Amino acid sequence: MPHAAISSPDFAELKERIREWGRAQGFQQIGFAGVDLGEHETRLIEWLAAGFHGEMDYMARHGVKRSRPAELEPGTLSVISVRMDYLPESMRNMKEALADPAAAYVSRYALGRDYHKLMRRRLQRLAETIAEQVGPFGYRVYTDSAPVLEKALAENAGLGWIGKHTNLINREAGSWFFLGEIYTNLPLAPDRPVANHCGQCRACIDVCPTRAIVAPYRLDARRCISYLTIELKGPIPEPLRPGIGNRIYGCDDCQMVCPWNRFARLTEEADFLPRQGLDRALLLEFFAWDEAEFLRRTEGSAIRRIGHERWLRNLAVAIGNAPPHPDLAEALRQRLDAASPLVREHVAWGLGRQTRS
Repeated sequence: MPHAAISSPDFAELKERIREWGRAQGFQQIGFAGVDLGEHETRLIEWLAAGFHGEMDYMARHGVKRSRPAELEPGTLSVISVRMDYLPESMRNMKEALADPAAAYVSRYALGRDYHKLMRRRLQRLAETIAEQVGPFGYRVYTDSAPVLEKALAENAGLGWIGKHTNLINREAGSWFFLGEIYTNLPLAPDRPVANHCGQCRACIDVCPTRAIVAPYRLDARRCISYLTIELKGPIPEPLRPGIGNRIYGCDDCQMVCPWNRFARLTEEADFLPRQGLDRALLLEFFAWDEAEFLRRTEGSAIRRIGHERWLRNLAVAIGNAPPHPDLAEALRQRLDAASPLVREHVAWGLGRQTRS
């Protein structure tokens, strides 16, 4: 963060201007947070100590830099936190896809282009606009790309509250949105956090197919379908496979049942709309992709990060969870010999389920 903070005294007015410039970049809400995340840091340390992060070693790799913005980026005095809606379709369409055991369900955030580049580009433009107006200042933009406690910062910035499922919820917009941050050396006063409105509701806890929400506000990622299908590199534990159903990349169940998502708005970003038929394909269609087609069809998508091997692993589990059908069993048999050991294990498991009497 090479530049000194500007000396203009009217930072209250600057905050309102930043909100205007942020909305012009397509962000639905812009808030401001300080750098004190003490309470959140305590919860992070406890979560890591419980081993709930599983194989996500990066969660612990940077120590307390994740919860101390000024240590991650020296000179940081405040954080500009933003959200951008991504919901691409109606709840009805999502429920229909999830209820069809022959369909492949992809978490709705991943149906369009990878949000990281789009969000980072918009945040960079916002930072450049600020610099054009107030002069050079120190900053760095983040979009889930560094050790940042983005939900904690967003909560402190008044964008919503962290719900019992550990996602951020906004009273007027639900939770179908991405978050991004600008760490800055501008002394911008933090906004006031909003109250928690989860109340006695436990819909997200009760609906979780693998019981990953082990207590309100406490997620064991090792049981979470998003972790199992995206982050986990090895075999999916057998006891958890049936709960995955037809979800082949991520899971939206806890958001789908949240009462506050009745206020969620459909995205206005064309890049977040479904591509390559990802919202309506059948399991057998995806399972037939070879690696070249997988790479071609997932170009520019967040899905590509798991690679073809884990793609097939996830599909083998989903096919195994589908009602037995000769076509599904035959598709699995055709993958038994050519597959990697990881895929072969899951194909054999799925075939056993498909051919059970």
